[in-house]
Amino acid sequence: MPTIKNITDYLEAIAPLHLQESYDNAGLIVGDPNREVTGVLTSLDCLETTVAEAVERGCNLIVAHHPIVFKGLKRLNGANYVERTVIEAIKRDVAIYAIHTNLDNVFEGVNKRIAETLDLRKYKILKPKGEDPHIGSGMIGELPNAMEPPAFLAYLSERMQTQVVRHTEPLGEPISRVAVCGGSGGFTLGAAKRLGAQVLVTADYKYHEFFDADGEIMICDIGHYESEQFTTQLLAERLRNNFSTFAVLCTERITNPVRYYKHSSEKSS
Repeated sequence: MPTIKNITDYLEAIAPLHLQESYDNAGLIVGDPNREVTGVLTSLDCLETTVAEAVERGCNLIVAHHPIVFKGLKRLNGANYVERTVIEAIKRDVAIYAIHTNLDNVFEGVNKRIAETLDLRKYKILKPKGEDPHIGSGMIGELPNAMEPPAFLAYLSERMQTQVVRHTEPLGEPISRVAVCGGSGGFTLGAAKRLGAQVLVTADYKYHEFFDADGEIMICDIGHYESEQFTTQLLAERLRNNFSTFAVLCTERITNPVRYYKHSSEKSS
């Protein structure tokens, strides 16, 4: 049977750890790399409920996009959800591996999956790092057919399975060129403008940051979870295509901490 190290070596071959951002904590967070793998559960986040699900479904390795530990832990006494998750994983002998901004920064990663979900054509890295055009942040591409802004917003909501799209004023022209960046992608706005994108689809925009659209582009904030949710399937597909001696399962639990309230003025009859 393959070991956890066999799995992590493969993941680090497709998304090398040196490509993660300086603030990140990708890699093996909990677990013995030499332990044999009984099953893998892929997830966007790793919480206590994720560990419980892994145990229930016979998996002893969780491959999550977001690291459960971002900064050093001085104590492990269950004072918060991070400590409780780590404690539970150790008790249950479940390893946790995070593949985060390193997966964001490779061509075959998070942003390509968003581009494919929106059916973009001729897509390329939005903001390359250095000289390699296949390494960097975001993607930019063309829609199969230009859409009027209301139609595009409906299409975006349906394709990305999001209940809410927070956006700036449309440019008043059909949309054909779209930039995307999963997660907190506001830092790609300048690149999106320079490359002629009419829309930037991303997440985590603050009120004053929306003004930076400045009539040059429409910013669409679809939510952090919503922008990266298909990463779970991406990871499962890559692992299934390369390992066949154990089950690779996608989480069945929604870890999004954000809830949406929609007010309805309709009166019941």
